[in-house]
Amino acid sequence: MELSPASLSLFLALANDADNWSGTPLWDGNKREAGNLTDLKKKGLLKTDQDEDNKKCFWVFFTESGKELAGVHGIKL
Repeated sequence: MELSPASLSLFLALANDADNWSGTPLWDGNKREAGNLTDLKKKGLLKTDQDEDNKKCFWVFFTESGKELAGVHGIKL
């Protein structure tokens, strides 16, 4: 699967941050990354759920494919 450098960078940042959030990191709604987040969702690497308290933020859930990709990069989810 091909990922742009920006999408891969976002994916790895989220995966590396997952331990700080019990495996489900919070994406802060950065508009510059919104297209990359959508790309990762379309490629089946993660799913999101809007935060109830801050509608600009989304909880990130890694799919099995996302966990596998993280593992390729030395990150255990």
